[in-house]
Amino acid sequence: MDRPVLLPDKFDVAEFLRDYWQKKPLLIRNPWAAWTNPIEPDELAGLATDDDVETRLIELSRVSLTAEHGPFPAARFGKLKKQPWTLLVQAVDNHVPEVAALIDPFRFVPNWRIDDVMVSYATDGGGVGAHFDQYDVFLIQGLGRRRWQIGGMCDAATPMVPDSDLRLLAAFEPVEEWILEPGDILYVPPRIAHNGVAVGDDCMTYSVGFRAPSRGELVSGWAEDLASSANDDDRFRDTALDPEANPGEISAGAIDALHAMVVEAVQDREAFARWFGRYNSTRKYPEIDWSPEKPITAAKLRKRLAKGAGLYRNPASRFSYVRQDAGSVLLFADGEAFACAGEVVAVAEQLCASDRPALSDEPSPAVTELIAALINQGSVAFDED
Repeated sequence: MDRPVLLPDKFDVAEFLRDYWQKKPLLIRNPWAAWTNPIEPDELAGLATDDDVETRLIELSRVSLTAEHGPFPAARFGKLKKQPWTLLVQAVDNHVPEVAALIDPFRFVPNWRIDDVMVSYATDGGGVGAHFDQYDVFLIQGLGRRRWQIGGMCDAATPMVPDSDLRLLAAFEPVEEWILEPGDILYVPPRIAHNGVAVGDDCMTYSVGFRAPSRGELVSGWAEDLASSANDDDRFRDTALDPEANPGEISAGAIDALHAMVVEAVQDREAFARWFGRYNSTRKYPEIDWSPEKPITAAKLRKRLAKGAGLYRNPASRFSYVRQDAGSVLLFADGEAFACAGEVVAVAEQLCASDRPALSDEPSPAVTELIAALINQGSVAFDED
């Protein structure tokens, strides 16, 4: 499989990060060395019939857009009326290697920020309505043509259409407009209003989306983790209690002591890093499980590697690492943490950098232990399997 490549003279990464990333939209006219649409419409429709694939069907009537959640029976698409419609299939990169390869050109953004690749298919006039997202997205035109309109900045106070799970804007005023051809890319930063409408049939768009945790998510997740591991004996103490003039008052001293208990717990940066790595690497779609029926042993793993077997990373898995003192790293994979030191560090880094990591055919016991654990939890598998 040929990996898609962005031509550096048509897409300057440094300039993009400096002038556009999370700042303003950018239209990039076909910057690929060669553009090939990675999945056919019939294949996408086939995925939409799978129970384990998140899908939506958006139909446009005279007065509104309606959304229907999948999976869909194969016959459903043949029964669609002539009005415009759009099929949205989430995380297609987890199922189709050619679609997963679309993420590679954007690896200048850290892996922990990557969400998935959503693919849409639309008939003439189809779209999902004017909306805004809370994340960055690269919209790659795969087949056909789509008209994109860009509006202004939105926030939580922006009026929305009531009683719609599509989160549509109540009012949309476009300030820029382009028609994208196959291979063109539109970058849209978070909270920028946008609206895409298919121009002609067989319109396919690939949305490479990026995650950005909210402060609320971080606070609630970190606090829940702290609370679950807290010692029940670690409680407020007031051994130097003085008589209060009014027993109904919570004194300033008590508030200071209570606040200090919380602040002391949340200021543990190393504990936060361990929690965030596990939290951020948890699979979005855990049902895509590659764990073997029978756990692999270290001896069997060494035997297969000695025969030249290669490893392939589960496309639904999420890998990242945090560098620690003394040259060690914490590797995170699918919500689990692995302490790596010495020669294992280079293996951990490669696992995060490549979906087909290269290993020695005679790995050390420490490397063997790590790889066996990752195979047994379904994060990696042998290529031929």
